[in-house]
Amino acid sequence: MTKREMNIRIFQREEIPYPFFQPRIESWLHWHRQFNKLPDRYKDYTLLELYDDLDISMRYVAYYTGMPNPVDIEYADTVKIGNIQKNREEMLTVIETPFGELVREMKLASDGNWRTSESPIKRKEDVRKARWVFEHTRYHFVEEYFDQGSQFIGERGEPQFFLPRSPYQTLHVDSSWMTLEGLVYALTDYPQEIEDLMKAIDSSYDTLYEEIIAHKDKVKIVNFGENIDSLLLSPKYLEGYLIPFYEKRSNQLRDNGIYTHIHIDGHFRSILKYLKDLPFDGLEALTPLPQGDVSIEEMKESIGDKILLDGIPALLFLPTYSEEELYQCVEKIVKLFHPDLVLGISDEIPEGVGEEGIERVRWISEYCKSFR
Repeated sequence: MTKREMNIRIFQREEIPYPFFQPRIESWLHWHRQFNKLPDRYKDYTLLELYDDLDISMRYVAYYTGMPNPVDIEYADTVKIGNIQKNREEMLTVIETPFGELVREMKLASDGNWRTSESPIKRKEDVRKARWVFEHTRYHFVEEYFDQGSQFIGERGEPQFFLPRSPYQTLHVDSSWMTLEGLVYALTDYPQEIEDLMKAIDSSYDTLYEEIIAHKDKVKIVNFGENIDSLLLSPKYLEGYLIPFYEKRSNQLRDNGIYTHIHIDGHFRSILKYLKDLPFDGLEALTPLPQGDVSIEEMKESIGDKILLDGIPALLFLPTYSEEELYQCVEKIVKLFHPDLVLGISDEIPEGVGEEGIERVRWISEYCKSFR
């Protein structure tokens, strides 16, 4: 049985020969290569060669793989977006709208990526501008890009990708459109305008979901890459804005035979009671103690019949924690969750950890294959 076959059988609730291990290590290789810190053993390895050497499964088609993202954004011709380079480390993105400009300020981070330093929505009048932008934006599924990623992964796993975030998360994650503080104040001061903006964001996804469903013969599992952290999310907003979106969009896919899971990689004690009823087949990246705020046992009690994806705290791959602490954690997770388990790291191996971290990945791979 290939890893790809095992991967889909977990979601089909069919038997697999041993616990399935699918850690995310792409960014580790990218970071070590970027900063010239790769251990000698792995200096000449490609990403696929590293996965094969460790005998582990791969999940995402376009996460530090060099493959194009199957989700593409199309702007109407009337949407004019331009970049103004202020200096080597600062840049402005300017979006022209009939109601005035939206300006996002960005700074160059040490990893070579541009990060938002000042969000474009700062006041009430900016909300109307952003709404106009999303009313003239459409997201698409690009079959060709998915096929490239699928061929790249091969039999290493069922190819998956991230869907655009819910409107609430879209507005504030990474300070993309608003800061979290700005969003919370706006929902208090002018909720109707923000809710209208959220509706426009949701509507911009319509074509994407239709196109994914049209390719359900290829697309088997997708991820709602929400990056939920309950310290940044009121249960009131979870109930009012996120769960209705999940019920609409996840069930739209599930009703057509496509499995879904959601990325919850922060604290989640305050939303434990919601987990078992969320409209997803699986929960990705739930992070227990000592990194998160919930024990493994509490996770098991709270998720009902959901599939757990990941579960091993990333901290346990650091030399700060002993190998024995990691082993005990892995054994407990496997005992409690297998076979409804895609074992992995919550949510990926720390980028800066040395070769010893990768060797811990190797041990888990061997442990899973020897499990009886």
